[in-house]
Amino acid sequence: MAENRRLLTNFLFCSGVFTLTLWNNIKPSDENEFIANYSSSLLEDHYDYETKSLPLSHTKRLQFASADNKINHPSWDVEQNTSDSLVLSNIPEDGISDLIQLLSKFNKTSGLKNLALNNITTSWGSFTRILQIVWHTSTEYFSIFKVKLMSHINKQHFNYDGTSLKAVIITNVSIEVFYFSQDDLYSIFSEMNITALTISDSKMIHMLCPSKPSQFRFLNFSNNDLTDMVFQGCNNLDLLETLILQRNQLKKLSKVSSMTSKMKSLKHLDISRNLLYYDENENDCQWIGTLAKLNLSSNKLTDSVFGCLPINVQILDLQNNQIRMVPKDINELKALKELNIAFNRLTELPGCSHFRGLELLNIEENSILTPSSDFFHSCQNIRELRGGHNPFQCSCELRDFVNFEKKSGGRLVGWPESYVCEYPDGLKGTQLKDFQLSELSCNTTLLLVVALVVTVVVVAVTSFLCIYFDIMWYLKMMWQWTQTKRRVRKSHPEDLQSILQFHAFISYSERDSLWVKNHLIPNLEKEDGSVQICLHERNFIPGKSIVENIINCIEKSHKSIFVLSPNFVQSEWCHYELYFAHHKLFSESSNSLILILLEPIPQYLIPARYHKLKALMAKRTYLEWPKEKSKHGLFWANLKATINSNLPISAKVVVETD
Repeated sequence: MAENRRLLTNFLFCSGVFTLTLWNNIKPSDENEFIANYSSSLLEDHYDYETKSLPLSHTKRLQFASADNKINHPSWDVEQNTSDSLVLSNIPEDGISDLIQLLSKFNKTSGLKNLALNNITTSWGSFTRILQIVWHTSTEYFSIFKVKLMSHINKQHFNYDGTSLKAVIITNVSIEVFYFSQDDLYSIFSEMNITALTISDSKMIHMLCPSKPSQFRFLNFSNNDLTDMVFQGCNNLDLLETLILQRNQLKKLSKVSSMTSKMKSLKHLDISRNLLYYDENENDCQWIGTLAKLNLSSNKLTDSVFGCLPINVQILDLQNNQIRMVPKDINELKALKELNIAFNRLTELPGCSHFRGLELLNIEENSILTPSSDFFHSCQNIRELRGGHNPFQCSCELRDFVNFEKKSGGRLVGWPESYVCEYPDGLKGTQLKDFQLSELSCNTTLLLVVALVVTVVVVAVTSFLCIYFDIMWYLKMMWQWTQTKRRVRKSHPEDLQSILQFHAFISYSERDSLWVKNHLIPNLEKEDGSVQICLHERNFIPGKSIVENIINCIEKSHKSIFVLSPNFVQSEWCHYELYFAHHKLFSESSNSLILILLEPIPQYLIPARYHKLKALMAKRTYLEWPKEKSKHGLFWANLKATINSNLPISAKVVVETD
């Protein structure tokens, strides 16, 4: 087609059918060419391309726009026309008379079912005249889009009898006059005896209640300026099933509920995108019991709205409000099947204790961190859950939610893309399906049991080791050693000086005293006095404790000789002496221990707490008392040499006399 022509094919849904649209500047010679290009999809009969004629009588769906203010085309034969849909556009005020003349040609038998007028300018009188003409034709669906009313609005007589109309749609009405009676305007529409009426985008501030029982089943007054006073106390809308009042100026939810109390058949109410709020201190809500579908989205409702809901509602839309939680003390909505609370301020999933029949739940775009466990126990009938786009905190509490998805069989809509960790920062961006925690870290009962078992095992093992190695005894000895050293520092600081009074301190069992006194002492303490021996029976200071005397003798002796035998390991005091001597060995880093094995000691005779003795005998060389007398001389020589080894030259050995 030529560039200077403006042709646009547009499929518009008009009262339930699709229409072919021809816009401005289409020349009569071009019409055949345009129709021919789309004949296969839009025309049911063939065209005679040779005669260049337009068979309008067989065209099913047509829409024309006025190019020269002439809407009554000479080629139209209304009586023979079989078109079921017609759209007429761009009709100025001086073209209204032609429009009325054209519409007057249609009657009850014309076959036209769908009529639409688009972008017209007219007076109120002509507007009602057009309505009246269409009222008595075969038209069932009449739509008027973008109409401008220019003249004064006054009361008009209207005959509502004998109409074929089922629905009237009027949108985008602009009234250019400012002073008129509201009743004269709205009464024309409120008294219509048709099934459906739509008046939208028209800044309508009120609508009258029908003066007698109405046939309305569907009313749509969206995007106007209606207030809470609309239909208050109206008793003549008994058949009304659907009422749409979205995008108006409704404010008090309780008053809206009272509006519905007389609408005995009302099933669907859409009051979204208003300014609705509910004050708990207001009167109780009085919803009609038949209301099954309620849209309250995009208002100013808070948690209190759950105290003002129709008891039998089945589908409830509360998205985009200011709800933070679902209160616990609300009436049970037994019939509720679908609940939409998306785009609110919820911090946890609502339980289903008050909605036991709930099947579909939408809680997207809230502030839910961790879904409550109550949800999974009370919401057993959920078939579909939309819970994505929440700032999930990936923790143990979230495992139930992830397990719900695994067991649900696809009931979690948007999984896994819409379910992402927000907290903690280390897991931010991680999909919930990839978030894993062990059973032990999340099961508190199991964790307590494991901790208790571990504690019992540790206590048992510790107790066994303490008993086996006599730890308490060693702690006691350590305490006595520390206390004794502290007393010595305070009372006898001179004892701390490095003065050696004895070459050796001898520790032995009283049962081995005969060998010590008859063999050991005589051979070490000869007349020359070269070796000074410390013995408890002659060198312990009266008045001091035994422990203090033992420590004092070990501290003042260059060496400590231990006479080992089965009797030694049975002596408690020998164990004390060995412990303190061993403590000196490590505290002073000295080689001061001399072990004499008087008799062999079987391992089973050595108590468990003598582990230091076992270690010493395993790691250190000891002198074994020979049974043959011929070897005694060598034994004494080795012992004396060991006693005098590493004796400091500057050390002063002081011989004490009784």
